[in-house]
Amino acid sequence: MAILSISRRTARTVRILGVASVSAALALGAAVDALACDIKEFSAEAKCDGEKGVIVVTDKDPSRAEALVSVFLQNNGADAREVGELTVKGSREGTTITFAEDWQPNAIYRVHVKAGKNGELVNEDIEPYLTTPSTACKTQTPSTPATPSATESESPSESPSESESAAPTSSASESTTAPAGTENNAPSPAVGDSNLAETGAGSNTGVIAGIAATLVVVGGGAVFFGMRRRGANSNR
Repeated sequence: MAILSISRRTARTVRILGVASVSAALALGAAVDALACDIKEFSAEAKCDGEKGVIVVTDKDPSRAEALVSVFLQNNGADAREVGELTVKGSREGTTITFAEDWQPNAIYRVHVKAGKNGELVNEDIEPYLTTPSTACKTQTPSTPATPSATESESPSESPSESESAAPTSSASESTTAPAGTENNAPSPAVGDSNLAETGAGSNTGVIAGIAATLVVVGGGAVFFGMRRRGANSNR
């Protein structure tokens, strides 16, 4: 009877220990599962670092599993280019990594996380994809286009002044040239008159012609009287 009673007590004790062991195992498994790396512990956000754009990824993994994070720019639902890859070890408070990226407004990025050996812990994309804000980090100021317009406005102002300064110069040159031409043309008739005088077309030409005519008349008269005298001598 004593042996039977001992065996029953031992069986009950074993059962109690077994249940406790199973409960502890379940609790430990739940704790391990709670500490396991999960894609839900990762988040991504597009921010501005001054006038430069950045993409910040946060890892709130209490198990501190090492993860490789890759960021890709999307275009029409496909990867257009890879922004970069960085390694992170999470923490309960959250560990952040920053990708330098001059993102454009309303751009879409795919963020992929790979944790554990060959990605057995996590090998997924952060859902939904990251969409950047509608406003860029660096806003274009109106001063940039104003500079060329100011330059253009200055150059026409200089051109009229130069043309105005050039106009009096040309007019002055014309005015000085015109009198010179007049003076040069004035002596021309005088030179012509002097030439005519030298060739006998001046006022002395009439006097010389008169003397010549007189000589002709005198010579004719002498010839006439000479012939008449000869006729008288022959009649005698």
